[in-house]
Amino acid sequence: MLNQEAKVKIFKALGNETRFSIFKNIFTGGYACSIDNTKQDIIAQATCVTTIAEHFDFALPTISRHLKELKDADIITMTKKGNKIYIEPNIDVVKELSSCFTLMVDNYEKNR
Repeated sequence: MLNQEAKVKIFKALGNETRFSIFKNIFTGGYACSIDNTKQDIIAQATCVTTIAEHFDFALPTISRHLKELKDADIITMTKKGNKIYIEPNIDVVKELSSCFTLMVDNYEKNR
């Protein structure tokens, strides 16, 4: 269960426009990674760091720092396969955060 500190960390991570764009595109499948043999154990929505970097005017280390913030907030996972690092959304954490919003809306509606 996400405690308040974890939720705040997520919101801080997503509060940066670049990180929000990266996360949104990872989550919605906005990045298509080239198919290769190392991707066998990765879900179809996973993408690689270099593919993400191609969509920004930042150096790869800058994108890596943004990804580290998202990973530290536990809303993405990173898996190394061969010489590539694949990124996926952490669906369980996103679902839990979503249920927090649903509960707040339900409580608001009930107490109006």
